[in-house]
Amino acid sequence: MNPCRIYFYKSLNIKQIQLRRINTITRQTPAEYCLHLIRKNDYEGFLCTLLLPNNLRSPAIAIKAFNTEVALVEGQVSDDNIGLMRLKFWEESLQQTFDGKPPKNPACLELHRVLKKHKLSKHYFKRLIEARYNRLNGSLFADLDSVEKYAEQTVASIYYLILEAQGIQDVETDHFASHFGKAHGILNLIRSVPYSAQKRIILLPQDILMKYNISSESVFQGRGSKELNDVIFEVSSRAKQHLNKALSMRNKIRKESKIIFLPSLIIENYLEKLRRIDFNVFDPQFQRRDNLLPLKLYWKKLFLR
Repeated sequence: MNPCRIYFYKSLNIKQIQLRRINTITRQTPAEYCLHLIRKNDYEGFLCTLLLPNNLRSPAIAIKAFNTEVALVEGQVSDDNIGLMRLKFWEESLQQTFDGKPPKNPACLELHRVLKKHKLSKHYFKRLIEARYNRLNGSLFADLDSVEKYAEQTVASIYYLILEAQGIQDVETDHFASHFGKAHGILNLIRSVPYSAQKRIILLPQDILMKYNISSESVFQGRGSKELNDVIFEVSSRAKQHLNKALSMRNKIRKESKIIFLPSLIIENYLEKLRRIDFNVFDPQFQRRDNLLPLKLYWKKLFLR
């Protein structure tokens, strides 16, 4: 194992967390299942979650696991109608969980356990599902505003929920979380362009593609071009604007809430990486994992102000 990762895990005393694979003989608890699900599908989010204080880690795991289950639907189906049925299942499961009668699904069982201790808004969970409904219904992103709206629904909602779990509800912090979530969500879409292109899905705003005369087929072919790089530059510039706005407000939010926004390091690193590769999302360097990330995140946590 990479020495930095060893240091990271020892620092967190992760010996207490028994991550087991789903296909092992030993049965997982709902919490273990959820943590493994996040680790498998959102490694960076997994690292940031482990660095949260004890009172926030469990609700964050439940929130992110539910979001992961919903987010995976689109990539798991080839028939949109089946995908819509699965999202309907999650919508009904969410209602049952909030009614105190969760289905025997690890993500719902863990969320049910968390809801006994934390008052979380069902509205934000519903937004996670509704945004994916719209995507599966063939909704394209007409412009950057629609990309922002999707980022607000799918990423900012998660930050709002974790803040609720912390007991923080104020206008300044929500404003910060909105800009931060939009920056994070837009970057997530940029990062998923190569994978989505393989599945012949377009995530980039149509008006900017038309502005640079980029056809869907040229994106599907997975080859970078100056014109496509210009599209990525415009989209990433919007993410950068939202990140800068959020960071300009960081002194207005409570110190104990700043740990929730630890992913700022990840967002900044990827935006800088894009700049270095001239905004070519198909450059292999863009998707390469940073083996020093666990140590960088831990170091940033130590010096949060």
